[in-house]
Amino acid sequence: MSTYKPLAETLRPVDLSDFIGQQHLLDSDKPIGKAIKDNQLHSMILWGPSGVGKTTLARIICSQMGAHFEQMSAVLDGVKELRNIIKHAELYKQNNKSTILFVDEIHRFNKAQQDGFLPHIESGLLTLIGATTENPSFEINSALLSRARVYVLKKLSNEELEVIALRAMKDQQIALEDDGSLTLIIESSDGDARRLINIIEQLANSSGKALKKTDVVKTLQKKLGSFDKGGDIFYQQLSAFHKSVRGSSPDGALYWMARMIVSGCDPKVIARRLLAIASEDIGNADPRALQICVNAWDIYERLGDKEGNRAIAQAAVFCACAPKSNAVYRAFNSAMEAAQESNDLEVPMHLRNAPTKLLKGLGHGKGYCYAHDEPDAFSKGQTYFPEEMGEKIYYEPTDRGLEIKIKEKLDQLRSVL
Repeated sequence: MSTYKPLAETLRPVDLSDFIGQQHLLDSDKPIGKAIKDNQLHSMILWGPSGVGKTTLARIICSQMGAHFEQMSAVLDGVKELRNIIKHAELYKQNNKSTILFVDEIHRFNKAQQDGFLPHIESGLLTLIGATTENPSFEINSALLSRARVYVLKKLSNEELEVIALRAMKDQQIALEDDGSLTLIIESSDGDARRLINIIEQLANSSGKALKKTDVVKTLQKKLGSFDKGGDIFYQQLSAFHKSVRGSSPDGALYWMARMIVSGCDPKVIARRLLAIASEDIGNADPRALQICVNAWDIYERLGDKEGNRAIAQAAVFCACAPKSNAVYRAFNSAMEAAQESNDLEVPMHLRNAPTKLLKGLGHGKGYCYAHDEPDAFSKGQTYFPEEMGEKIYYEPTDRGLEIKIKEKLDQLRSVL
């Protein structure tokens, strides 16, 4: 039976004194450090990038508070596991021992699942520590947020990563022949301590104990893709996905989506990008794209990764195959520029509302033609811009998809203005 234990797990700190980084939260006069010192632990959300120690910090807090530790992963666990944790917590409570529940990637639980924690937090049975790489304002239920404090964990600095790297190298009994190799390793880790330790472990396994810069470069070139879950390579893949959809390549879109999923990307990141694509690159050429993307996101929230990923893939293929138009995107940008340049111009009198006799007497609404009372519900000759600007055209539909019909209609209407 294998007894292999990953180096990242071997080096995991068990005490705050060994924990690297986050001193803005952990010093004795800072929020988490003070809570531990005063024995006043509370539910919290740890928000920060991958590899800054969210899981490790939760374990250390639990140990220092003398509490029972339970852990859930939003990717792997669900209601059944929570019920078992509740049973355990109730047993420990009978023995006057509190329970801390650490929920990794809590943003991947849907809002209904997040509600499941509320009664147990309110009763004091559980103290929740959630970890997320996503903005809690958008991803965490407001009811849950109101019962937990959000703490922002910072990306580890190069100096902090160097301390961790030297610990890992000492454990693996490896040495680097030049300082540039360590800099290269640290830069490749992109602030992620777990990735940094994995790189060093792989270097030790593949290159012996005394490492030349060529050994380091060779290993990094071979392994970097598997390490990257949020750095430059990830954003390059997201760009490739977007360009594949925009370029009407469903096959390319599926490939880059799969690459990101395999690398650990949260599928909701892809769903968000698809929504942006639906308005930016498809627009009114096929307005169904927006709703299909919203539906795919909703299905993911309801069903989770396996079935939800298929729905997002379906939306990606639809968007890739849909007719393309950025006419609305360009028109809105032009309107924004014009608004910034003319934001002191008054609303014309005929476009102003007249809810009172006074305003009506001052001329508000005078000369306005109610479109529904006009032939074909169109007020011929009516203007809609400040007088100083004159009438402008921002939206110019393409000759693709539904915009073919929209263009025909607008050309007809604009010709009689």
